[in-house]
Amino acid sequence: MKLLTKPAYLLLVLAAATSCDSSNSPDPTPKATSVHLTLGNPSGAVADVKKPTNYLLLKPQYALSYHRDRGIPNWVSWHLDNTWRGAAPRQDDFRADDALPEGWYQVQGSSYQGSGFDRGHNCPSADRTKTVADNSATFLMTNMTPQAPRSNQQTWARLEEYCRSLADTGKELYILCGSYGKGGSGSDGGVTQTIDEGHVTVPRRCWKVVIILPIGSNDAARVSTGTRVIAIDSPNDNSIGSNWGQYRVSVDAIEAATGLDLLSAVSPAVQAKLESTVDAGPTE
Repeated sequence: MKLLTKPAYLLLVLAAATSCDSSNSPDPTPKATSVHLTLGNPSGAVADVKKPTNYLLLKPQYALSYHRDRGIPNWVSWHLDNTWRGAAPRQDDFRADDALPEGWYQVQGSSYQGSGFDRGHNCPSADRTKTVADNSATFLMTNMTPQAPRSNQQTWARLEEYCRSLADTGKELYILCGSYGKGGSGSDGGVTQTIDEGHVTVPRRCWKVVIILPIGSNDAARVSTGTRVIAIDSPNDNSIGSNWGQYRVSVDAIEAATGLDLLSAVSPAVQAKLESTVDAGPTE
């Protein structure tokens, strides 16, 4: 799927944009399949205004399920290999996402100001440096979660760097990221439930799942019981340890905590093996 010709890719992007139209269309069916959903749509999200807590947004750079009432994504999913990376500089243009349906509250780039929490990327800026447009897309606030600074800048940053190092060695990765619960501890100390006058929930936990494959095609079918899968579930707390490896869990544990169905496009037998296993591989 990811080996589309350039014209075909442009048609895919246009179709994805159509599926995220903010009109009140009665048809909730996504109009395109995204490379970023190759391994499944974890919550069955659809671009339907009647589903405000599980609203599908398909971007050329990533896919996500948005929760209007929490003001943050339920999950973000993206593909990573070296074709997504280049020399485009970090844009830092944090801003509201105008692809949300008309009338929905739009979290602003300034909404986290003074909260003690970082605007924590789900799909990282450094994973999208091929073009300025790709990098800029990661700064939409629908891709952000209030994240404790130490978690964002140290623990998760190290995992993100490790993922990019795998891409540098000729791997391709499918990455899913999200959060759950309510109440995190930022740089100001104490537990904060919401910010932005209640429009943005501060999650209690943050999670990530990374599926690592050699470069190839027909990726969902290539996931096997020998595929390395990293799953972490960490507290949204500014006292968090900097070594992400200590927060490894099974995919099953994340599914139990979130109610999501991860890797749903992978065969059930392979899922059963992979999702019950806790990764013990290298962390750098």
